Amino acid sequence: MSKDQIYANEAAPISAFRFDDSVAAVFEDMINRSVPGYAASLAGIAGFARALVPAHGRCYDLGSSLGAATLAICQGLDDRPATIVAIDNAPAMIRQCANDPRFSDRAQDIDLVEANIADYGLQPCDLVVMNYTLQFIEPGARHALLERIFAALKPGGALLISEKFRFEDPRTHALLTELHLDFKRSNGYSETEIAGKRAALENVLIADTREHHIERLQQAGFARVTLWQATLNFGSLIAFKDD
Repeated sequence: MSKDQIYANEAAPISAFRFDDSVAAVFEDMINRSVPGYAASLAGIAGFARALVPAHGRCYDLGSSLGAATLAICQGLDDRPATIVAIDNAPAMIRQCANDPRFSDRAQDIDLVEANIADYGLQPCDLVVMNYTLQFIEPGARHALLERIFAALKPGGALLISEKFRFEDPRTHALLTELHLDFKRSNGYSETEIAGKRAALENVLIADTREHHIERLQQAGFARVTLWQATLNFGSLIAFKDD
């Protein structure tokens, strides 16, 4: 695993964050050192896949990046055959997955697709995962995407979403933001790196409140929405399409 040092040079110009080759090369290290609860989200995906996906079912990993959620689904299914479609619009991410031996010789068929999830045609499916993905979708397009996911899910299927949350109360938001920065510091990021990453993500990662997520999911048709894990200002929701 290559170490993330993208923002270590204080003199380097800061441009808007992109999932390019430089990010793909260090993404695994970057997300583990930046997102509290990330490992828990993957463990949960494996558990939900084990419980909810039948043999020969279909799953989608939307905004799959390097395919960690896809591999978590495989772990949960073990030797149960299924189709997993991993979709990302970043060529660098798809290329790296295509060269990763972990995606070969699985009981599941894994399709790696370079496409925009906002307009990709989804087939009937049992499980959809968006692990820290919706926050990078243009806010005005989020509701329509969730409606399309709801329409594609089979009765009894579920959508798993992990996101960075913002908080309406400014004191709560400030406290949890500072604790998140402490998490990054504890994982070896310098103040220069923290400031650089924050500047790069401005207007690229646009977080919603947990309450807004739940309301929007319900408006899209999901009757039951539950927060199943949270650490600081990050958390995971499961939304069910009832039978």
